[in-house]
Amino acid sequence: MVVTAALVGAETTREQTPFLPISAEEIAEDAAKCREAGAAMVHLHVRNPDGSPSQSPELFRAAIREIRKRCDILIQTSTGGAVGMSVDERCGPLTLGGPDRPDMATLTTGTVNFGEDVFWNPRSLVRDIAKRIRSSGIKPELECFDAGMVDEARYLAAEGLVALPAHFEFVLGVPGGLGARPDALDFLISSLPPQCTWTAAGMGRHQLPFVELAAQRGGNARVGLEDNVFLAKGILAKGSFELVAEAAKRAKAKGRRPATPQEARELLHLD
Repeated sequence: MVVTAALVGAETTREQTPFLPISAEEIAEDAAKCREAGAAMVHLHVRNPDGSPSQSPELFRAAIREIRKRCDILIQTSTGGAVGMSVDERCGPLTLGGPDRPDMATLTTGTVNFGEDVFWNPRSLVRDIAKRIRSSGIKPELECFDAGMVDEARYLAAEGLVALPAHFEFVLGVPGGLGARPDALDFLISSLPPQCTWTAAGMGRHQLPFVELAAQRGGNARVGLEDNVFLAKGILAKGSFELVAEAAKRAKAKGRRPATPQEARELLHLD
């Protein structure tokens, strides 16, 4: 079972949790602890020194180099960035090459209400980002916040913009998107093209229960401070590594072993 640690995000703040990593060194230290706790991959956002969200290639470069100094964990960069960013800004990490090149990059396949905001992904923009990911040679993770986004991924595949079988991530429980319910997860799984792999990410209090659901259904799971700051009700996680450790414990209880980065590379068909 591939456990992904979403360390930073674009929405979580230091006011919500003092344990949110911001600098490249802080991000890398949490990533190394997540690797030790059982994560095979990190989902990476970066921040400016004041904590505001950024998609700066140089900030990504610094974080990736610090992570790779410390451990062999796989690195997946976001092209979602933060609400309101331009497409060029969002695609900043795709410009990195050589030893700084990420192992994966996310591709959100549709627009969704995101709390009081709108995560704006019209079809033309989705195709623009898909082409950039394809040109970079990086494998995409197809992020789906709602049911129609799986169908849109099929259209992208038919147009030759993504290759099948692909890796999907179901992000469930965002206010305005598909709810974090077992039946919703089951519907999404049933909608996948053959032989595709998938990861489930439940938001907030749904995060750790969705690790168990994913384990039971043969999938993978994402945890971390981007999506949930609590280890238990009223108890802040001291870093994403504590959430990874709990996810690994729950996966093992369901008969699943957390994958190593090399095993994850093989399971997700990363060249």
